Amino acid sequence: MSKVLSRYLAREIFGATATVLIAFLGLFAFFDFINELDSVGKEGYELHHAMIYVAMIVPGRVYELLPIAVLIGSLYALTTLARHSEITVMRASGLSTWRMLRTLGLIGSVFVVLTFVFGEYIAPPAESAAQQWRLVATNASVSQQLRSGLWVKDGRMVINVRTLRPDRSMEKVRIYAFDEDYGLESVSEAASGVYDGDGQWKLRDIQRTRFGTERTELEQLDEFIWRSELTPEVLSVLMVVPERMSVTNLWAYIRHLRDNQQNADRYEIALWKKLIYPFAVLVMIALALPFAFTHDRMGGVSVKVFLGVMLGIGFHLLNGLASNLGVINAWPPALAALTPSLIFLAAAAAMLYTVERR
Repeated sequence: MSKVLSRYLAREIFGATATVLIAFLGLFAFFDFINELDSVGKEGYELHHAMIYVAMIVPGRVYELLPIAVLIGSLYALTTLARHSEITVMRASGLSTWRMLRTLGLIGSVFVVLTFVFGEYIAPPAESAAQQWRLVATNASVSQQLRSGLWVKDGRMVINVRTLRPDRSMEKVRIYAFDEDYGLESVSEAASGVYDGDGQWKLRDIQRTRFGTERTELEQLDEFIWRSELTPEVLSVLMVVPERMSVTNLWAYIRHLRDNQQNADRYEIALWKKLIYPFAVLVMIALALPFAFTHDRMGGVSVKVFLGVMLGIGFHLLNGLASNLGVINAWPPALAALTPSLIFLAAAAAMLYTVERR
């Protein structure tokens, strides 16, 4: 395929995808803003806070919607070319299905890189900053599932943090230390703690109770250095859902859970999804190709775009469903992450085979 034709296809697909993506982002931003209106007027949370929060989570939406936008944009661009008989002319001049797929793959690789960059370098810090902004605006701490706060296991210690502030400082920290036989050695209570770097937390106003074989000792400390692998980045899982964390932070938290013999299935599935999801773009663009090889002139484009929207929604729902089923049924993380893409890839191959047989 000539470079001129490749550039022409790329221009059409890029333009259509950008239009679809902008439309989706506007729609999702509107729904996110409507959802935030329930909190406006409470705890100092005002309208401009909600608008800034919605703007800050847009990169995460770009990451989620880019494969779907590529599917609909490619489908629209290719079916429009087919409707104008341009695809027919290309095939009549010797353009094979394999060469078309190869060209679309090169075009799709740009979206693969773009999806990875948003998912790894732009969306995670933006999401974390958005959550911090919201917490600061409402003067709140990180919400916890338990009234007693956050519970984390670190080696032979169990840590209870009553309040984790948006700046990652801690308040009302309690550390339970156990011996090798799981007997309670001591309980330390600190009024506050800040991360001091190099894997250590500086705790202040500590009251420690030591349990001996014959007596119990109580001591007061103004300051205590607590060395731990629990960095603010590891604790950031409280502020960002696993699917929107970076690969680096996911791997760090998975390693922490494994070191403490805890279940890490949910985070392992999220890690595999982060690695695989960008390549779903190639599956989406391949799925759009069979529609271009049909020649419905009357109302063909609108019908196929509608089908593209339905397929995109189906992929989004299946992606979430596979993750939940993987956690519930203890599937291998790679299988849970790959399942949606494999199903749609099989559908694309079957459709291409059917079209070629005609």
